[in-house]
Amino acid sequence: MHTDPISDFLTRIRNSSRAGKEECVAPHSKLKLGIARILKDEGFISDYKDGQDDRGHKTLIVTLKYVDGEPSINGLERVSRPGLRRYTKSNEIPRVLNGLGMSILTTPKGLMKDRDARRQKVGGELVCNVW
Repeated sequence: MHTDPISDFLTRIRNSSRAGKEECVAPHSKLKLGIARILKDEGFISDYKDGQDDRGHKTLIVTLKYVDGEPSINGLERVSRPGLRRYTKSNEIPRVLNGLGMSILTTPKGLMKDRDARRQKVGGELVCNVW
């Protein structure tokens, strides 16, 4: 049993990309699917799809992206965690590497990247930073 499945998902992606793997497999959830969708839209991963493991459980298969043999994800860190939740207002959303990276937030309007949250003037819980 995992106490923080989102952190586990991000760690699987980080470890797989550093090891040069083509794909990363993780248990499925709507929040993980939303994170994968945002990572694909921003060009950090190539693709994602649903799958099943050998026991019939639903999984999420993430196809990683490499540029000239280097992973496109240089850093991926969990910000808010079960022991310490991090919430932010729309005008206080931190910039990751002066705008070169991005944050992913859960907001009342759903999961979104930091630029969209600033534009729509909504705050929320900071899930992770990617650069």
